[in-house]
Amino acid sequence: MKHNDRTAPAVPLDPALEQLVRELIGPVADKWTMVALEVLEQEGRLRFTRLGELMGGISQKMLTKTLRQMEADGLVERTVYAVVPPKVDYELTALGRSLGAAFCGVWEWAEANRAAIGAARAAFAARTQRA
Repeated sequence: MKHNDRTAPAVPLDPALEQLVRELIGPVADKWTMVALEVLEQEGRLRFTRLGELMGGISQKMLTKTLRQMEADGLVERTVYAVVPPKVDYELTALGRSLGAAFCGVWEWAEANRAAIGAARAAFAARTQRA
C-alpha cells in the first residue's frame, strides 16, 4: 500500500504484488462477491440454488460468474456429486474465510460512522439541490 503520510517514508511497492492487488480488488469488491462471502460465512456449505436464494436478487448467470471467479481466486471450493440430477455444493476455503474477516473491518467502520456518513450525504444533497 502506498503511504501518503508525510511523516512515514514511502514504502517501495513490489510491482507483482501491486498487480495482484489490482486484479483482486475488482472482483472482490464486487457487490455479489461480498454478498456470497457473507452468506457462505454465515451458512457454511450450500448448494448453488440455495446460495442464490439466500443472496437475493442475483441471476443464475451472475451467480455462476461470481462463483467461478471466486473459485479461480481460491476463495470457494466447488464440490460436484455424481448423481442425477447433478448436485453441486460451494463452501468457503480458508482463504475465503480470511478475506471475509478482513472485510469485517469495513462493516465495523460503516457501523461506527453511519451517522457521520448520513450527515455528509444530507449536506451534499442540500448543496447540490440549490445549485
